[in-house]
Amino acid sequence: MHTSSTLVLVLAVFGASAVEMIEALTIVVAAGVSRGWRSALEGAAAAALVLGVLVAVVGVPLIRYVPISALRTVVGALLLVLGLSWLRKAILRASGHKDLHDEDRIYAETVASLSSPDAEALEGGSKDRDSVGFVVAFKGVFLEGTEVVLIVISLGASQHRLGLAALVAGVAALLVGAVGVLVSRQLSEVPENTIKTAVGIMLTSFGVFWVGEGAGVHWPGDDVALPVLVAFFALITVAYTALMRTKLSAAASSR
Repeated sequence: MHTSSTLVLVLAVFGASAVEMIEALTIVVAAGVSRGWRSALEGAAAAALVLGVLVAVVGVPLIRYVPISALRTVVGALLLVLGLSWLRKAILRASGHKDLHDEDRIYAETVASLSSPDAEALEGGSKDRDSVGFVVAFKGVFLEGTEVVLIVISLGASQHRLGLAALVAGVAALLVGAVGVLVSRQLSEVPENTIKTAVGIMLTSFGVFWVGEGAGVHWPGDDVALPVLVAFFALITVAYTALMRTKLSAAASSR
């Protein structure tokens, strides 16, 4: 029952969580290398705790007190905004109109900023416990994790699967952290733009599906319509990326 929607939920939450945590890991590792691992890990753990509390405080009341039809309409609109935003950036990067996300560059810039004289002047506490490293790691995990929290709450609450969504996000974060420990620095080889494209397609599909349900649309096959929507938006994304590449080539040749 609801196999299609559950599968899309798991893939969307896992993909979004993995991408955002890769970006957060880059910042945490840079803080650890530059300012000390104890403060960086404490900052990351504190941010993860705050994000977990947000999921529980916001998500549980939504499930218990908000009518499912109203919840899915609002959540569908939110997911459409998030999904289309991810798709827009992914298409621009894939078509060459926007630079690809570079974790190596972010890592180098973060290390440089944390090693600057201004950062040294703000240092507090012992070498093992550094306030600057703590704050940088906290902000990195919290800011990147906020979007994950929105996705977890949106997808989990609207399907009454908040526990599953939170579990999948936690597994993704642990997996990224474990791989990060093994590679010692950051996961720059991960095809981040591909993952963001896939997640954007799934979020957009969920958004259209739930906004339609809230408006009284009866989808053929119920949840079976979700994979069809995913395939449709994947096709649109591929076609639009190709069109954008053509425009870029035409603009370059006309110079």
